[in-house]
Amino acid sequence: MTIKTYNKTNFHKYTFCVFQEVAFDEVHELQVNFKSKSGSSYYFVENGVYRLSNHWGRAANCKWRLIYGKTVTLSAVEVPNNNRTKLGFAKWTDFYPDNDYEKLYFLEADYSAQSVEYHHKLSSNYTSGKVLRTASETTKLIKQIRTLFEETAWTKYLVFDDFEEMRKQIIEELIHTNQSFQEIRRRFL
Repeated sequence: MTIKTYNKTNFHKYTFCVFQEVAFDEVHELQVNFKSKSGSSYYFVENGVYRLSNHWGRAANCKWRLIYGKTVTLSAVEVPNNNRTKLGFAKWTDFYPDNDYEKLYFLEADYSAQSVEYHHKLSSNYTSGKVLRTASETTKLIKQIRTLFEETAWTKYLVFDDFEEMRKQIIEELIHTNQSFQEIRRRFL
């Protein structure tokens, strides 16, 4: 896969990106360069783009995630009055190509937060050996892992000494192998 260079003319076409939440005052002196049909505002700067939006995740044909941080609301910035509207910034180098047929994504679990996130193989935290999956495979596995974090009914009939350790072992195997949950679960019967 050749590495594509992204800019204000093509960043919105089939891309994956992780934006960092920033304070609203970072755009108070900037003019909106583009406003989408769904109401998101975009501010282009030399090294990247600010996006002011109340929806993150799937955006048209893109997958854009927001890493939440602390925000400051100033009267100089016109922000809709809701808690969902966030301002994110991403450098042009933070955008990666996305499609439905290539194995582009890998997963990482955060056991203290009981969450799982997906990342692009071109991101800096990718190391060889991490199992890559297509977007649909990744979505299915994220749902499976979230169920493991949120529910306990799946433990019925399983034999284990330490629930947290067993859950972690199962999730790690789901992330780092191509084994199904049922294949992994059988070892605990």
